[in-house]
Amino acid sequence: MQPSEAPGARPLDITSKIALTLRQMGIPGLPRNYELFYEAYTGTNQALIADIIDLGTRATQEKLDIIGARHLGRGRGEEVVENARNEIAGKIDEVMLLLLKERKSLENYGKFLNETSSGIGDRAMLTKELLAKIVGVMATATGTTIDHGRQIARSMADKSAELEKVKSTLEEYKRLADTDPLTQIRNRRAFDSALAAVYEIGSAPSYGALVVADIDDFKRINDRHGHPTGDRIIQSVAAMLQAIVPQDVFVARTGGEEFALIVRSNSEPAVAELADQVRMAVEHGEYTSLQTGEPCGSITVSMGVCMASEAETPDDLYAKADRALYASKVGGRNRVTLHSSLTRGEFRKGWMLYKND
Repeated sequence: MQPSEAPGARPLDITSKIALTLRQMGIPGLPRNYELFYEAYTGTNQALIADIIDLGTRATQEKLDIIGARHLGRGRGEEVVENARNEIAGKIDEVMLLLLKERKSLENYGKFLNETSSGIGDRAMLTKELLAKIVGVMATATGTTIDHGRQIARSMADKSAELEKVKSTLEEYKRLADTDPLTQIRNRRAFDSALAAVYEIGSAPSYGALVVADIDDFKRINDRHGHPTGDRIIQSVAAMLQAIVPQDVFVARTGGEEFALIVRSNSEPAVAELADQVRMAVEHGEYTSLQTGEPCGSITVSMGVCMASEAETPDDLYAKADRALYASKVGGRNRVTLHSSLTRGEFRKGWMLYKND
């Protein structure tokens, strides 16, 4: 089940290993398949691992679903969250118990000091012997309290480390659930969540936009050069998107050969310019066939842009950006269309923003 790695290559992280294994076995990169292989890689369920190995090259989705139902039941992600919740609650109870013990210890020490002080005050004369005895008793009590405090501190550090481990597990599963296995950028699930966040305040922001992109004639590319080459082109386009756009732009593969950018705090001209930079980068990229090694020719993308202020809801924003994308396709592909141009009637006049003549 282990994926092959080129000699001298940088070790793959768990996400990349799973994605590579799915590709080698011809398994669709569905979240439930990803979840199944994640459990096989990171868990100790030998029966699950054996079932995965027995699949060989016969890994149909039906068989994968049967294995998933047998070993994961309702879904590993849900189980992980529930277990983490219970574990965190347990750790918090343990921390509270430690704090109560420390409080009790300090209260007892404070009570001892008060009693000692009162005892000294009641005596008319203190001898050296009595003072030495008092100092000895106080030193012992103080040392015991300090040791107890150190034990509490060590226990708190241990609990903190255990909670950090639970947090890391949850973060890894979240990353897993939000990552597209082919391109390693965010997937449709993460995109839907990010798009909804644009309207969290209850009204559309004045700035910000959604950009949707689609690789042109992708079926022709697959038919002519094969699906492995098509997948490589999808990966290349995803890499270009991440390399070109600023870090605060949300980049996702929303399905098939489709991508989306959620841009915040930018005007319409700035968003249009950014989209066209992406378009030109894809057009001028170099793509070769994995079967023949020969150039695939020009690869282009069509893009649609809609400002968040032009829509009322996330669904409305996506629908309007998609309409602008469709206008780019109808207008001859390899171009960027603004939704605002459609509402102004400029598209009906044959005008297209950034038309590639």
